[in-house]
Order: sequence, then C-alpha cells, then structure tokens
Amino acid sequence: MIPDKIKVAGIDYEIEEVDVVILDGSTSYAGSCLYTESKIELLKNLPKTKKEQTLVHEIIHACLFEAGFNEHDEDMVNRLGIVLYQVLKDNNLNFGADKAER
Repeated sequence: MIPDKIKVAGIDYEIEEVDVVILDGSTSYAGSCLYTESKIELLKNLPKTKKEQTLVHEIIHACLFEAGFNEHDEDMVNRLGIVLYQVLKDNNLNFGADKAER
C-alpha cells in the first residue's frame, strides 16, 4: 500500500500517483521528487512492486535533499534504493500498512 504522505527530516512529503511523470521535459520516468513542493510523484499504472521500489528511490532523493545534498549520483540512488527496498520487504516493513496488515 502506498501512503498519502511520508515524513522526511520533519518535512511532510505528499505522495501522489499520477498518469504521467514529467521531469526535465521527458515523460519516461516512473517517479519524481519535487523538493520545493515537498511532493513525490509516482506513475499510477506501475505494477505494485515497481511502484514500491520507485517510492523508495524517491524517498532516498528526499533524504539526500533534506540532508543538504543538492547533487545526487543517480547510479548510487538506484543501487541504494534496490537494496533498501529489499531490506524493507524482507523485514515486513510495509509502507502505510497497519500492524494487522503486516
């Protein structure tokens, strides 16, 4: 389950599922993190697992930004996102799930 928002360094980031993610004029993205709007956008029609992986990826971007890093190595974010997603899944740390759902 994808939550409506997530708190990153005390900042509430809204999470919105959209029909098209536009970043730098391109529509080939699965997600984006809009720092000045404190918003994460996810492509609505992604399969569940891909959408969750994309959310973790965008949360990492939000964490880096809130920690003061303006430049993000996309390869590092991709690799860290894949590993962190698997850690969350392997340990039943599901986003937005009640304890009863875990």
